[in-house]
Amino acid sequence: MKSRDGALKLKRFEAEEKRRKVADIESMIHEFEQMAADLDRQITSEEERTGIRNEAHFAYSTFARAAAQRRDNLRQSVTGLREKLEQAVAVRDEAMAELEVAATAEERGGERPRRVERDAGDARIG
Repeated sequence: MKSRDGALKLKRFEAEEKRRKVADIESMIHEFEQMAADLDRQITSEEERTGIRNEAHFAYSTFARAAAQRRDNLRQSVTGLREKLEQAVAVRDEAMAELEVAATAEERGGERPRRVERDAGDARIG
């Protein structure tokens, strides 16, 4: 019985760890999207301040150019994180399914001795 309890605790821990990983990736995606949006606002503000919106123009703001590069890098990172998120969600769902199976098996295992005791009690009564 104790080995089942240990296995169930391990499954719970693994499932919780997978859930945390998914939450961390989702949080990173959200933060990166927020940073990219902030950079968009800064770029727009800089373009309005200088009056030059064409990135190919020789006098285009170096700050706006650098901010655009950081924004593009963040967006690429978000794309990569979304792929990792899909994988992490699949792994998490699999771990949750395994936990559910283990918990169900534990419940069945816990009910079996009670039935045996009840049957033994019925035999004594009869």
